[in-house]
This record gives sequence, structure tokens and C-alpha cells, in this order.
Amino acid sequence: MTGTVRRAGAFAAVGTLAVAVPAATGFGSLELATVAAIAPFVIVAALGVTVIGQDSRLFELFARPGDYEDGKLYGLAAFSLAAAGLALLAVRFSLPVPVFVGVVVIVAYGNLGQRLAYTVRADEVVATAGFVLVGFVAGVAGQVVGTQIQAAVGEGAAAVDLPLVLFLAASGAFVAALLRSVLFERDDPLVMLTVGLLLWLFFELDPSVTAQRVVIALAVTVLLGYLSYALDTASLPGMLTGVLLAFLTIVLGGFGWFAMLITFFGLGGLSTKYRYDEKLDRGIAEENEGARGSGNVLANSIVALFAVVAAAASPSHITVDPLLFFYAFAGAVAAAMTDTFSSEFGGLYDNPRLITTLRPVEPGTDGGVTWQGVVAGAVGAGIIAGIAALTQDISTAGSGVILLCGLVGMIVDSLLGATVEGSVVGNQGVNMLATLAAALTGASVVLVVGLL
Repeated sequence: MTGTVRRAGAFAAVGTLAVAVPAATGFGSLELATVAAIAPFVIVAALGVTVIGQDSRLFELFARPGDYEDGKLYGLAAFSLAAAGLALLAVRFSLPVPVFVGVVVIVAYGNLGQRLAYTVRADEVVATAGFVLVGFVAGVAGQVVGTQIQAAVGEGAAAVDLPLVLFLAASGAFVAALLRSVLFERDDPLVMLTVGLLLWLFFELDPSVTAQRVVIALAVTVLLGYLSYALDTASLPGMLTGVLLAFLTIVLGGFGWFAMLITFFGLGGLSTKYRYDEKLDRGIAEENEGARGSGNVLANSIVALFAVVAAAASPSHITVDPLLFFYAFAGAVAAAMTDTFSSEFGGLYDNPRLITTLRPVEPGTDGGVTWQGVVAGAVGAGIIAGIAALTQDISTAGSGVILLCGLVGMIVDSLLGATVEGSVVGNQGVNMLATLAAALTGASVVLVVGLL
């Protein structure tokens, strides 16, 4: 067994202390319950920085590379204190205790799964799959065990909401794997806290999910994520970002929403690869051989993701018709599609003109447009509008709104590119603002014309 596997196993053992927190909730007073919940983690943190010396076997077991320089187990202390912070939120505030247990073991056992996968095959995709798989199983088990322990001490119901448990475990595993792919191992406390707060939000939304939908979402998104990585249309972080967004879209939105999103991911990725060598010669090709990273995927999809979550929160938490958020979602996806098509196809043609002055500019100039690119963008928006019409109960006018959103997004993207891109915001910021403008257009138009 390698040293990294042993260390991951040791951290997993510390993470298992989370199962003591549900039992602590059974103590008579809130103060005593709080002390009992956080004490195991605080003690471990204190031992790591005060008692365990650099010449001990425990130090060798838990030490991360940076710990050797300081002679203290700061990595162990930070991990334990992050767990203690979440335990405090669980006991004193409204973070569900079973969810807390699930979060801690997702990160702890996910890391172990990743290290074990590395011993089988030294490939980052295989290792990430190990993280997600083991983290997911641990997350499900942690929530179930936490629920049963809390019920045994009389501080909760024994019934397990299996669909919600599966949804939270899968979401947590995907988010943790994504963060781990862009951060260092020493940043696990940040990963744990981020996943904890996100799953807390999802729990409070109380989404109406079914086990069947969650399982189908897992199967579909993992398969498509692997294909996107195998075809080099996305980097590993980009693939994980797309998988997470697709999973949440299926579970919280539905398969019609997912159809629009996956069409953008699929056709957008293929359009990037189209005549790539020629784009490379013209200086307009995407970096990394066209494989889109997490920043690019998020910039084009973050507005749509917020729309999905908002739709899941309405009308129970937000007194707004969910259909309003559907148009915001569809508009944002249409804008992302038009931007991608217009730049990837339009950039192959000569004589682009700056959208603000119509003067000729070099291919690849921010804000430069060609009529071929405009047509390609309109086709992209039309594809999304057509899918919306086929999968959702919307009128012809509703499809027209989505088409309009795509065109607005394309225009806003070009205007921002010609004016502020590079000096005020970067390309990813421009993409996000363009999709936001399209989403707001969709929501505003349906309100004004009364399509709700």
C-alpha cells in the first residue's frame, strides 16, 4: 500500500468521527450537545499541531508534503476544524445532521477512492471516477447511518427519504470532485465547507425528486461526460462541470430542459472542433485543442444553472411562476449556442466588421462579426427554440421569445467584445453577461406579453 493511500485512509478514519455527531444531539442541553459534537474534531486538530511530533509514526501517516517543512500536521488540523465548523452548524443551526455526516464522508472517503483508483491505473479520469463512486456510496451510507443514529437517540425521524439522499450524495460527490480537480489536496477544508453549504441549500429547497430520475440522471450524465472527455471536447474540470450542470438540470428541471443543455454542450463542442487546424492558422482557435475548461463551461452555463435552481425553489420558496425561470433558462442556453456558433463558424470567413463602427477588422478581433456568423448564430438559437417547442408545452410565440433571446445574447456579446472585453472584463465574463442579458430578455418579454 502506497503512502498516499495510507494517508487517505487515515483521513477517512478521522472523517468517520462524523457519525458521532448524530449521537451527540441526544444530550440534554444544547451546550453539552455542541461540545460533544465538535470535541472529537477539535481534539484531533490539537493533537496534530501540538502533540504528534515529526519523528512519530502518526506524523508519517498523516503528513502532507507541506507539513514536513513546518513539522506540524496543519493539513490534519485544517481538515478536522472544517468538520468541526460544519458540526457546529448542524447542532446549533439548521444544517441537517445526516447531511453533515454525508458531506464529511464524501470528501474523506472520496479522497481514499481516488488514491485507490490511482493504484489500479495512473489516469486522472479513472482517479476522478474513483472519487465520485466511493464518495457517492459513502455519502449515501453516511446520511442513512446519521438518520438512524439520530432517530435512536430520539432527535429525529427514522424514515429515510431515499431519492433526496441519492440526489444529495451525487451532487456532493460531483461538486467535491470538481473542486478537487482544480484545487490542491491541502484545500480539502474549503471543499468540505463548500459542499456542505451547497447541500444545505439543496436540502432546504426540498425538491420533488424520484429515485428513478436520479438514477437515470446519473447514468446519462456520466456517460455523456465520459464521451465529452474521450472526444476531447472538454478538459477534466470542464467535463466535471458539464456533468454537474447536466445532472442538476435533469433532476431539478426535467428532461426537456436537459435536452436543450446537452444540445448546446454537444453541438457547441463539435463546432469548436470543426476545421480546427484552419482556425489555429487564423489565430482564432480555442486553447487546449478545443477542449473547453470549467471556466468556459461555467461562463456559458452559470446563468442557466441559477434558473434551474430558482425554478426548483418556486413557488414554494420564491413566489414566482416556475415558467418564468424556464424562459430565462432557455434564453441563456440559446445565447450560449448563438455565441458559440457565430464565433466558431463565422470566424472561418474573411472581412469581419466591428459591430460598433462596421469598419473592417482582422479575423478574431473582439466584436468583429460576419454575416455568415450571424446566420450560424441564428440557426443555433433556432435549434434551441425548436427543442423547447418539442419538449415543453409552449406556444409558437414562446418559441419566438427563445429565438429572440439567442439573438439578443449574440448582439450583447459582440457589443461587449467591441467595447469592454480585455480592458474591463475577460472573454468568460463577456459570455456570462451575454447569457444573463438573454435570460433577462426572456423573463421580461414573457411577463410583458403575458405568456405565463
